[in-house]
Amino acid sequence: MSELIERLQQRNVEKRPTEVSLDGRVFHLVDDSDAIERQLSGEDLPLDHGLVYRDNISTDEITPAYVCYYHDETLGEFPYVGFSAGGEFPVTRNSIKDGGFAASVSGKRRGKGSSREASPYAELCAGIHLVFAENIEQIYQQNCHNLGLLTCTDLSILERLVAGETIDLSTFTAGKDLVTCQIIEWGGLFEFNLARLQGKVDLPGPISCAGPQTISQKIFARSRVVEPSSTWDESDGAKVGDAGFFRTDLRFSHEYVTPMAASFFEEKVGKGEPLNDPDTIIFFRDHLTFLEQAITPERRKMGLLETAEQLKLKQEEFAATYDITLHGETGLGGSEAICHSKILQDYALPGQMIIGSDSHTPHSGAIGCVAFGVGTTAIFNSWITRDVYSVVPETVRIEVRGERPAGITAKDMMLAILRTPYVTEGHAIGKMVEYCGEAVEALSIDERATMTNMAAEIGAFSGIVAPDEKAVEFLVAERGIDPDVARGYCEGMFSDPEAEYCHEIIIDAASLEPLVALPGDPGNGVEISLLEHEVPIDIAYGGSCTAGKKEDMDMYAEVLIQGLKEGKQVADGVEFWIQFGSQEVKEYCKQKGYLEIFEQVGAQVIEPSCGACINAGPGVSRSPDQVSVSAINRNFPGRSGPGQMYLASPLTVAASALAGRIVAFQPKA
Repeated sequence: MSELIERLQQRNVEKRPTEVSLDGRVFHLVDDSDAIERQLSGEDLPLDHGLVYRDNISTDEITPAYVCYYHDETLGEFPYVGFSAGGEFPVTRNSIKDGGFAASVSGKRRGKGSSREASPYAELCAGIHLVFAENIEQIYQQNCHNLGLLTCTDLSILERLVAGETIDLSTFTAGKDLVTCQIIEWGGLFEFNLARLQGKVDLPGPISCAGPQTISQKIFARSRVVEPSSTWDESDGAKVGDAGFFRTDLRFSHEYVTPMAASFFEEKVGKGEPLNDPDTIIFFRDHLTFLEQAITPERRKMGLLETAEQLKLKQEEFAATYDITLHGETGLGGSEAICHSKILQDYALPGQMIIGSDSHTPHSGAIGCVAFGVGTTAIFNSWITRDVYSVVPETVRIEVRGERPAGITAKDMMLAILRTPYVTEGHAIGKMVEYCGEAVEALSIDERATMTNMAAEIGAFSGIVAPDEKAVEFLVAERGIDPDVARGYCEGMFSDPEAEYCHEIIIDAASLEPLVALPGDPGNGVEISLLEHEVPIDIAYGGSCTAGKKEDMDMYAEVLIQGLKEGKQVADGVEFWIQFGSQEVKEYCKQKGYLEIFEQVGAQVIEPSCGACINAGPGVSRSPDQVSVSAINRNFPGRSGPGQMYLASPLTVAASALAGRIVAFQPKA
């Protein structure tokens, strides 16, 4: 590795120009399909167009899952093809690239959802180099910076650019930390890291923070990377807002991202160059193992099945070259496990810092890890340095008080949190979320993982629960770790009583009813009892990293056992799919006798894989008129097929499968 560093230190690297101009047209992402089509036909909308900008544009809309089968500049042919305006999809292949657009504008919470760097990379390859929005999701914005794409939340800057002004680059770095400013100035993370290795950047030293610390600050403090000349002790704490590099304990990626990261590495670093500590790098083949069963005839004709196959082959080749652990296919049509399930089950330890190529990496926060999703560029840079750039985030404290009524799950608690104004208005973007309170403490590790996993839907940096005796029991049961050793990992992993939080959300568990999120966004939570009309369903799906765990299986089984006693079966005309999160979960179901129960009631089981959650497996909708109730984590337009998707708990999904309509589970005493 030292030889590689020496070679990189000899590379020529220069800062980007200090002046920015608009070299092309402006694309306004408004909620009006006619206005979108007019722009694509060559009409330039005035800045005072009076139309409403679309909020909550997800990366699923910028680059739908099938677009991400490409991992090169071909992505530039596809940005916004999943963008919905008034229920229509006006953007087609190459229309952005052919339209000569250089800037793109939208409303609140731009880039929410998946951490896929394919989205800003597609925009960049299509010619867009300026992104404007009222506010921007943390991972998406960092991916933009890492690629060299400029972002701004001040539309007056756009007005000046449209008027022909040249704007100083400092306008786009204003208000950002010193490291982010320099990443922007050098034109991207890799270029910045080259300059960093050559001693050309101004790396700030760690800022000590005396006084009480949150658990997240403590983990950032113990992970801080410092220059050899600096002195630092984790007891100095970590100050909120401090920016720097942090040593990772684990780095993982799946087949959607590894190939692009490998291509970036080979292009920018060189084929065969060594990776830094490959034993702490893990690859997964978990997203597309069932694609052949779900791909539409139209996409099959486009050759996308073969394109997706290249992702698998590229990852396998790279893993073999560097002897990287690859959790792959089993020969049964699925995979060993969904990456998040496997990381929590077999790898993560309290107090660790973990990065993954997926927005649901916070899953492992269930046992007290700072685990967060990053993009392709951050992943491949970590292969060189083993560290990751971050700002120590502020922490939002979410306390769920009291005792949960029977039938209320972690998913119901999350849907209640996601609809709070603080979250829906974007105030939680980029912040750490710490879950606490009696109702959280009463949850199992599996259910806590549902909450930390769905920190991604909050738009948070990550989610965490302080590890307690339940975490110890989990480590003993799942890993065979000695109890005293397990307690040692948890030692000190709590927030100090006087630690500072930027905001507090309080949820009264006792007042909760079973909820569903209406189609379109996880923040559309409403009590099932308050639905305006009965909602018949075509598909019920239980699975994904969020709902394919052992306790999720317990919940499906509880409902179905009660249903069988009452003589019920899966309702006529309803498909009910149950998908395991890992082979270990499948084995658990065998041992508990659940497989027979699932079969008796008419449910169909699926081998572990992301599958329907990423629109790539059984359980996806096939037409816009189909209605699904699903236990996955997000229901953005097109996320799991063209139909209408309601999000719900495993209990609600199973009860609805039996009823043929969305209903809450009524447990019998």
